[in-house]
Amino acid sequence: MKTIKGPALFLAQFMGDEAPFNSLDNICRWAAGLGYKGVQIPTWESRLINLQQAAESKTYCDELKGRIAEHGLEITELSTHLQGQLVAVHPAYDTLFDGFAPETLHGNPKARTEWAVQQLKWGAQASRNLGLDAHVTFSGALLWPFMYPWPQRPAGLVEMGFKELADRWRPILDVFEECGVDACYELHPGEDIHDGDSFEQFLEALNGHPRACINYDPSHFVLQCLDYVQFIDFYHERIKAFHVKDAEFNPTGKQGVYGGFRPWLQRAGRFRSLGDGQVDFSAIFSKLSEYDYDSWAVLEWECCIKSPEQGAREGAVFIQDHIIEVTEKAFDDFAGGAADDEQNRKVLGL
Repeated sequence: MKTIKGPALFLAQFMGDEAPFNSLDNICRWAAGLGYKGVQIPTWESRLINLQQAAESKTYCDELKGRIAEHGLEITELSTHLQGQLVAVHPAYDTLFDGFAPETLHGNPKARTEWAVQQLKWGAQASRNLGLDAHVTFSGALLWPFMYPWPQRPAGLVEMGFKELADRWRPILDVFEECGVDACYELHPGEDIHDGDSFEQFLEALNGHPRACINYDPSHFVLQCLDYVQFIDFYHERIKAFHVKDAEFNPTGKQGVYGGFRPWLQRAGRFRSLGDGQVDFSAIFSKLSEYDYDSWAVLEWECCIKSPEQGAREGAVFIQDHIIEVTEKAFDDFAGGAADDEQNRKVLGL
């Protein structure tokens, strides 16, 4: 078994215009002061990284790693969640998702998709230049408007949707393969791959591409009433990244999984700061350790009640307390003894 690395912090939700959240050095100094050992970098945040330069220059990447190391931190993964979303967008969401792309691409879905694909390829190359072997992202979605089977879906619609999604991702994943980096999809409502079954459908359409992996985030599974611990039993070989995020699901006589159109504070399913929700992280850390997951445990803070500063402060301690220093010996070794075939034959009465 191997020991999980951490705690680490996804910086996306913390960046802002005021110190210490307004620059790479400031936010790294702040995160290190809270006890974090790693940071996950959102690549759309130009104050943290120039993605194209990172893809094209090993020197730039060495300097970036050096700046972060000066604060006692490592880069855990790069994130292209927003760009990955734009690899596949159903027209119903064109206007809403335009904000994820440069303004010059707004209203031009074809150019926006081409931009997103290039971003993902740069993400693979930048990860390689940084010495990383995993990368986190979203898949995008063509089928999400048809997730609930009413009106009845036309025969072949789902298969066609996954084929198209796979066709768009295969050239990107081939670049990840060339770079020796796993593309880890966060299985998330709003993406065509949002649970185990949909991930399998995507994987089948990709003919099992070896770089199509998972960024495990149990919070999204709580909101779907999915067994997030057994999920690890099914997919541990593909889990290459881990977002430590909490959630709660409190259905009422008025509201259930779908949550209606209420704001986050009024929904039955809500994301919470670590320790404030219902996720059994002791079981998760045990299960991941059992399956030799040895990469990072990364806090993704999202909460509709608690402040991000308190969430980050408490989250570092929470993750550290849940990391299991795996044993290198069996607990009953003291009662054992050396054996050979002859002794074993005697024990068996042979």
